[in-house]
Amino acid sequence: MSQARPLRRCMLAPVPEIERAADLLRLSVDYHLSGDRARARDLIKAADLPEIGAWSDKLWGKESKEIHRFAPVADAPPTLSKEERHKPRMPGKALERQILSRDGFHCRFCGIPVIPKEVRKALRKVYPQELRWGRSAAEQHYAFQAMWLAFDHVVPHHRGGSTSLENIVVACQPCNCGRSNYTLEEVSLLDPREFEPVRSDWCGLEQVLTEVPQATVS
Repeated sequence: MSQARPLRRCMLAPVPEIERAADLLRLSVDYHLSGDRARARDLIKAADLPEIGAWSDKLWGKESKEIHRFAPVADAPPTLSKEERHKPRMPGKALERQILSRDGFHCRFCGIPVIPKEVRKALRKVYPQELRWGRSAAEQHYAFQAMWLAFDHVVPHHRGGSTSLENIVVACQPCNCGRSNYTLEEVSLLDPREFEPVRSDWCGLEQVLTEVPQATVS
């Protein structure tokens, strides 16, 4: 009889450089809003740490099979056709705010701070060179890529999961895309809803969307 695999909170523990990048980006926004774009530019560039890219790549890149340990589970929900899946697929703005109010801006799996794509887009308009965002993963700013906020269906949408407050949690994009359409059991993950969300003053850098920066310094 085969032994059950141990369950885990996340598929791969975050690297410490992610917290370092979060500190740099928080400071960069402070300088941005004070009008010192030169310092903001330097800090955004400094947060683009290759160690973070290597961590993300292990979750959704070529090395992912070694990390995920996919295994079939008896009586697992089947993959549904598009017509059978819950509609809508993704939450609307009102539901997103409910989820964020409950979970905060930290991945419910690995716990890293996350940043909404609207924030990334707003900053990229001002700092297109430093906040690089190409088509491939290697061409994207490593910190913004790893900390990209996702709304993850605990029971995968493809497997019958509903788009509801009860079934969606905040996640980072590597944890979200790395798990793909597998159930928690198929990748030996504990249910994140069984644990309290990370509580901190990290707000996803959303102040860049609500505050008007002062006169800029080139």
